[in-house]
Amino acid sequence: MYRSIFLFIMVMTGLVSIPAYALPPLQLFVELTPTGTTLRPPPGTYAGPVIINRAITLDGGGEVIIDGGGEDTVVAVETDDVVIRGLKIRNSGTSHDQVNAGLLLHADNAVVENNVFENVLFGIHIKNANNNIIRGNTIRSRNEEFKSRGEGIRMWYSHDNLIENNDISHVRDLFFTNSSSNKILNNKISDSRIGMQFVFSPDNFIEGNLVSNNSTGIVVMYSNDLTIRGNQLSHMRSISGSAFSLKESSGVSVKDNDILHCAFGVIANAPMQPENIYHIQNNRFAYNDIGLYFYGEKGGHVITDNRFENNFTDVAVSSASTARANNWQGNYWGNYIGFDMDGDGKGDTPHNIFLYADRVWRDRRMAQFFRASPVLEVIDFVERLAPFSEPELILRDSQPKMQ
Repeated sequence: MYRSIFLFIMVMTGLVSIPAYALPPLQLFVELTPTGTTLRPPPGTYAGPVIINRAITLDGGGEVIIDGGGEDTVVAVETDDVVIRGLKIRNSGTSHDQVNAGLLLHADNAVVENNVFENVLFGIHIKNANNNIIRGNTIRSRNEEFKSRGEGIRMWYSHDNLIENNDISHVRDLFFTNSSSNKILNNKISDSRIGMQFVFSPDNFIEGNLVSNNSTGIVVMYSNDLTIRGNQLSHMRSISGSAFSLKESSGVSVKDNDILHCAFGVIANAPMQPENIYHIQNNRFAYNDIGLYFYGEKGGHVITDNRFENNFTDVAVSSASTARANNWQGNYWGNYIGFDMDGDGKGDTPHNIFLYADRVWRDRRMAQFFRASPVLEVIDFVERLAPFSEPELILRDSQPKMQ
């Protein structure tokens, strides 16, 4: 610290000059800022890396740039109660092994808000850090293909954090591992590989996010009791792209979401504890190749009050018995053929879905281009008119909604 202060005094008095091409190090300003006060550097560009090890507020006012010069992590917060606000942080190192990031947060009770991260490998690395607020930031990784980028937000062994109103694009994923009781609210996540991925991360709350144009939307693996509510997931169009992928996770609730124009709406397999079911309720599935796809399931899930509109296939299964064992009640089916003679808003006859052998476009990916073409429509019609074998019942919704 004393060496930094001495160098700072020498530079400011003109006894030591900085080359014209070099950037002044922001670390000098940090070292001179007393604990509990606010540092507002003069507008301009400063050199990183910066290590903050006392409780201060670093406020760039939208006019301060910290440039990492392509080496290491640009800003590291290593003490509690720090505020990082109004900075542009750019040009981190390129090491995946060392998790070079725009910001490393290894502390509690910090606020990171209204910052811009550009050309950083990882955006914000939250490591063993709790009760922090990450709000209103713009995060972009390197201009490379997905596998060469880092996570926009990477959270590891961190709990009770709030991630809200961030704009995250052109990163690899948002990755949460061994992290529980976090809130991920009202973020915009686009043009990346996986919107959010939860691994061994129970009890998280995900609401109001806009997830679009990624390969996959939200992946849940070995993470129990997640609540995923009121999000919009759209345009996940890779061959295996899905809005939601639920794998071996118990008690997951998927409610009130709009799921639009994806290859798969929801892909689900058996929970780790089969008695803890999935709740898939009041979602809108529209313009997807397949709305819901179950594989390796035991059934028993609650699938009620959803809207299925203009999907190529509403429900697909690896085995007919898997979906038949679920509780299907009160869903709206755009292709329902029936009447509501008593005017109670429910169909007078059940809505049945059978397992036909006509899904050429699904079983043969090369045929996807010809979906809805006259030839495949004829094959579909003939199979339903005169199937070669008795089709199995996939599901029966005894009270389908009419509107």
